[in-house]
Amino acid sequence: MAKINKNSHRVLYRKYTSNIKYIMMVLSVLIITAFLPKQPRFRYEFEKGEIWKNKDLISPFNFAILKTNPQVDTDKKDALNNVLPIYTINKYLFNDVEQAYLNEFDVKWRSNTLPENEKEQYRQASFKLLKSIYDRGIIAINAKHQKGSKNYDFSLLDNNISKAVSTQDVFTVQTALDYFKDNFQSVNLKVKEVIVNLVEDHLQPNIIFNEKLTAIVQENAINSLSTTRGMVQKGELIIAKNNVIDDEIYQKLQSFKEIYEAQSKTIGDSSLVYFGQILLVGFNVCLLMVFLHLFRKDIFADNRQLSLILLVTTSMLLALSWAIKLSLPSLYYIPFCIVPIIIRILFDTRLALYLHLLVILIAGFFVPNSFEFVFYQTTAGMVAIYSIRNLVKREQLLLSALFILSAYFISFVGIALLREGAIGQIEWMNFVPFIVSVLLSLLAYPLIYAFERLFGITSDVALIELTNTNNNLLRELAFK
Repeated sequence: MAKINKNSHRVLYRKYTSNIKYIMMVLSVLIITAFLPKQPRFRYEFEKGEIWKNKDLISPFNFAILKTNPQVDTDKKDALNNVLPIYTINKYLFNDVEQAYLNEFDVKWRSNTLPENEKEQYRQASFKLLKSIYDRGIIAINAKHQKGSKNYDFSLLDNNISKAVSTQDVFTVQTALDYFKDNFQSVNLKVKEVIVNLVEDHLQPNIIFNEKLTAIVQENAINSLSTTRGMVQKGELIIAKNNVIDDEIYQKLQSFKEIYEAQSKTIGDSSLVYFGQILLVGFNVCLLMVFLHLFRKDIFADNRQLSLILLVTTSMLLALSWAIKLSLPSLYYIPFCIVPIIIRILFDTRLALYLHLLVILIAGFFVPNSFEFVFYQTTAGMVAIYSIRNLVKREQLLLSALFILSAYFISFVGIALLREGAIGQIEWMNFVPFIVSVLLSLLAYPLIYAFERLFGITSDVALIELTNTNNNLLRELAFK
């Protein structure tokens, strides 16, 4: 009885082992679809310069034509250029200057033994001239507003009333001092020198740049910009069959796509979308199971190996869902080529290619420019598989990464030339995500080691390590 109880779990495992693989398959499908976007997708794929092969496209609703990103950037730049920097005037500053100036005037006059009978005359004349300078205003010049010119316009805020003023209309500290020297009259040069030095000590800007208020006005100016130009009415022809997609039509199609996808988030039935995702993902996973059952019965019978394949597939598609939710600037950052590398090293070429195609086909439903995406990833995946026939040296993985990058580069240049028709129009910065993707694919090496230990699989790399003659056990056997 004790032996029966001890081995009962093994008996149950053998009895239900065939059911476990189907449970794993169902769980994999449910996990993948649970995190995918749930809104309906725009049905058409289009590129600038191509021929519209679909039927005549009639607008089913009114929508605004969105401006292109360069147009929006130009509008923002123009709006910021039209916003004058805001300066505020401190009218109370002169009250402090007045008291300090008059007190110090008496001290300087006595200390320099100047004639007392002329003191009041010069004090009143100098103070009147100093006051006129402050009434006109002394500005603190901000170099970033000059933009290569000595003078610039600004908005002067006085009692919540703003008016446009040029720096030519007000003083700086230096021009204020020069103005005082030119207009203060005295036959006694010593008197003039003393008073000029005294005035210089009491000149300070009373027109100050208000950075916070300027930033608010700039932000309001940008927020008030329209991101659209024109309308397409319901029932209006967007593009006719066999017409060329020029810049104007392309922007209409792009605007129609964005409005359609935005409306589908609220109008579309997410439960039906989810059901459609289950059908598509489930169908692809079923094809994988059929392939394994027909051509790789050893893997199909081994739940550990099957769970590894499903884990790799699920993880890659979850990474895609995560990237979509984070709104990454490009989905090409995701290292899809890591799947064929891992499967090729742990299993074989045929399974690696089949599983890679399965992942790419599923991902193609949820990325923009699906055909372009599938072409990039299929060709790069094939190169990855061909470049690692037998991984016996670590540098082979680096060479494989180089081959993958070359495949991406050839595809990138070819598609760019096909689309733009000119080398000068290629946006080379768009190739950066491919470089990052290739670098991330190098994570395959530590992942292979982890999968070997976790699932008990022996790869070519592990066999090379075991047959290393520097291994202590092999060295002992060699000596015996």
